Order: sequence, then C-alpha cells, then structure tokens
Amino acid sequence: MKILDFLARNRELRERLVESRERLFRIAYSWCHDAALADDLVQETLEKALKKSGQLKDPRALNTWLFTILNNCWRDHFRRQRETVDIDDLAFSHSHTPEEEGHRHQLIGRVHAAIESLPLNQRQVLTLVDLEGCSYIEVAEILDIPIGTVMSRLCRARRALRDRLLAADADMAQLVRESRQFTDPPRIRRVK
Repeated sequence: MKILDFLARNRELRERLVESRERLFRIAYSWCHDAALADDLVQETLEKALKKSGQLKDPRALNTWLFTILNNCWRDHFRRQRETVDIDDLAFSHSHTPEEEGHRHQLIGRVHAAIESLPLNQRQVLTLVDLEGCSYIEVAEILDIPIGTVMSRLCRARRALRDRLLAADADMAQLVRESRQFTDPPRIRRVK
C-alpha cells in the first residue's frame, strides 16, 4: 500500500511541477535577462526537485521550495561563471500603430533598464514580491535572509526604481524640448 501512496504522490508532484514551470521561468528570466539561461535554470531546478522530492515536507509550500531551489541554482551558476551577458530581445506583434508600439517599447525598455540597474539582491526581492506576489515570509525563506532584510531591500529597490524612472522621464522631456527648437519654423509676426 505504501508503494501506491508513493506513486500517487509522485504523479501529483510531477503535475504540480509542470504547472510551476512557467512561473519559474518568469522569475529566472527576470533575474538573468537571458531566455536560454533562464530555461537552463528552470530545467536544473525541476530536475533537483524531482530527485529530492522526499525533502518536501509540506506540499503547500511547493512554490517556496521551488523558488529556493531556483535561487540556489542561480547562485551555482555564478559560482561556475562570473560573467553573464544580458540580452533583451522582446518581439512585439500587436495591432497598434508603429508610433504606439515604439512608445510602448521605449517605456518597457526604460523599466527593464531601471530594473537591470538595481543591485542583484534588490532585483531578486523586487521581482519575487511585485511580479510574483510572494509574501515577505516566502521571500525570506527563498533567499535565506531575515524578513527585515527583505523589507529594507524592497523599500530601497522601489525607491531606486522610482528615482531612475523619474530621471529618465525628465531626460526624455528635455530631449523633446530641444528637438522642437530645431524643427519648429520661425514664427512670422505681422506688423500693421
């Protein structure tokens, strides 16, 4: 009877792992900004999860457990290779006008650049809390840091992100003002 229970639990775990794959990929991609590397990290995470499925004590904590494994795989990657190449190749295919699409692409690019410029520890906390909706306790468990550290890193990350985006908007507004000076024809006044 124990063998049947084990097989049923193992099948259920595999199904939940398949469901978690997309979420793991989003997190991995937000950390490394390289689709191929993110896919490798997810594969490694799922492989380790299957091999060590006996270590999962509470099935309700599967996401936290998987994110912890993903974080460890990410750290292992840095130990193996010190340099990474950030590639951002998003393909847009919408029915919007080219101007709208260009504006949207610039906005997304500015947000990506602002997030990428954050230190890794702030970027990890920001993506886990704001993009994936993890609680502070879950993030503390995933990254193996105190909850107070999670809160302070998140506060610093949000403040830095806001400041960078506001600075980028101010720079863009200045460029628009300068370009209008050179493109607007001189105005003719009528004198009577």
